Amino acid sequence: MTDQLGTALGTALSAALTELWRQPVRITDLHQLAGGASREIWSVCADTADQQRRLVLRRDPPSAPRNRSMTQEAAVLTAAARAGVPVPTLHGQGDGSDGVGSPYLLMDHVDGETIPRRLLREPRLANARAGLAAELGRVLARIHAIPLAELPRLEGGDPLEQLRATHDAFDEPRPALEVVLRWLAEHLPPARVPGLVHGDFRNGNLMLGPDGLRAVLDWELAHLGDPMEDLGWLCVKAWRFGAPAPVGGFGDRDQLLDGYAEVAGWRPTADALRWWEVYGTARWAVICRQQAERHLGGTERSVEMAVLGRRICESEHDALLALGLTGPISVADPLDQPPPADAGVHDRPSVDELLAATAGFLTEELVHPAALGADPGAGLDPRLRFHARVAANALAIVRRELRVGAAQAAAHADRLAALGCADDRTLVTAIRDGSLDDRWEDVLEAVRALTVAKLTVANPRYLAQPAG
Repeated sequence: MTDQLGTALGTALSAALTELWRQPVRITDLHQLAGGASREIWSVCADTADQQRRLVLRRDPPSAPRNRSMTQEAAVLTAAARAGVPVPTLHGQGDGSDGVGSPYLLMDHVDGETIPRRLLREPRLANARAGLAAELGRVLARIHAIPLAELPRLEGGDPLEQLRATHDAFDEPRPALEVVLRWLAEHLPPARVPGLVHGDFRNGNLMLGPDGLRAVLDWELAHLGDPMEDLGWLCVKAWRFGAPAPVGGFGDRDQLLDGYAEVAGWRPTADALRWWEVYGTARWAVICRQQAERHLGGTERSVEMAVLGRRICESEHDALLALGLTGPISVADPLDQPPPADAGVHDRPSVDELLAATAGFLTEELVHPAALGADPGAGLDPRLRFHARVAANALAIVRRELRVGAAQAAAHADRLAALGCADDRTLVTAIRDGSLDDRWEDVLEAVRALTVAKLTVANPRYLAQPAG
């Protein structure tokens, strides 16, 4: 955040709150928080003559196209609060024409923890974790019971058709994802009456304290659909962050379904939950590609968005795991092997050594300045510290690909040739039209090997994680 931006935004918020609360308001602290892949999140301290309030501002990036989703989100939040769902108190909203610069929501700050790795590991949250899966089931049942008459007009549609269309729009053949999409089409669950779907109910969008759930956040993806979508999304392996329990890393599926049944009066089937879990895993793969496009297309240059493009293979692997088509394996990290010999004309450090030195600067000197004797308070703000780690991860991916990428490409070409496929596009076409069904095990072996190759470069340790 530049001083100019902070001053302009603070002035605009002061004016907006002064009008809303009908008394003078002074902004005494304003800083952007980490997180918020699609929207900015700001911490705001607002002083009046008799009190200080801590607020949260959620706004679209000023460069983003304006849409009606903020108004929709505000209406859904209000309906959820009436239904007894824990949500932050909404103070106001705007379309950005009042000086805030883009559509926004202003709501109360809620004390608690949203960072998944802390949520899953900190001892002070142990009691909250113990009953959390059932509690979230009960909350989801309340969300899904909200009468449609109390909601704004929400978009709906066939989720699998929409997912397929979004994936196909990139025109990038992905054999593993094609196998998963085919399974989803062949195993559709019985249709349910559409209801309110939160759309992003998961670790990271849940505010917890030692007493349990305090708030459900980020309602921007709310839509009409099968309520089971929310339950399956919560079980997607990406939201476990390495913890073994299948529901968010903190509970099991039966606890979730039992909690849902307590409020809803009926219990979802395990088969329906499994379908939506696989669907959610494929959906996250497609979302990663969409996020990467924000960087690749130039609308938002971001190392975080760029690296998400290399995380697609994690979700492809997770979906294959969920379907029983692959299993956990251990592979050697190429970075643990001796670096390749430098046959060029340039002096040392080699390319690999330069990349390693840059990664070390990002993760050691920038992120942990105290380790070098610097002032412990001289480090980066949390957002830049996070992006420094992401950038170091990007450099590790580059180093691995430089070491093993050529050999991987040659091995994959051999596998394709053995199947009679010229390239991945030919293989994807065969998976879709069934022309290689008589060699399905060979197809799956090629798909597994390609997924392992991608993860060996992107995140080799991920391959050893169990399905859950």
